[in-house]
Amino acid sequence: MTGGCQCGSVRYSVEVADADAMFCHCRMCQRATGGVFAALKQVPRAAVTWITREPDRFRSSEIALRGFCARCGTPLTYEGIGDDSLDLTVGSFDDPGSLHPVIVVGVESRLAAWHGARDLPEKRTAEIPAVVRKWIETRGKVPD
Repeated sequence: MTGGCQCGSVRYSVEVADADAMFCHCRMCQRATGGVFAALKQVPRAAVTWITREPDRFRSSEIALRGFCARCGTPLTYEGIGDDSLDLTVGSFDDPGSLHPVIVVGVESRLAAWHGARDLPEKRTAEIPAVVRKWIETRGKVPD
């Protein structure tokens, strides 16, 4: 599988053995992603090839580094110091839909209001007039 950051300056290729991924609700993942959880795919470090360049890294705690693109800010990795594996952010994969969560971790920090939001109303991007107008003004169409 392949993936990378939003601007394309950090790209990777990775040998993936299965489609299993996870949600992590720990405070470190919340802060590192700016979201209420991180969606992650664990892989052996040796399975990852950085195609363009390695990500920049921030030591987020005594136990971990976070890989990211300093140019566009995309969070890319959770790297436990001394571990043989690392976690890639699911959203950074070119085909994230091929992965699926099989476990939820860090549940002690899960935000109850954001858990089980399946019954909320839904809208496609093309149903938000202000966003559609901006895409048409800048690109001539709404991206696929």
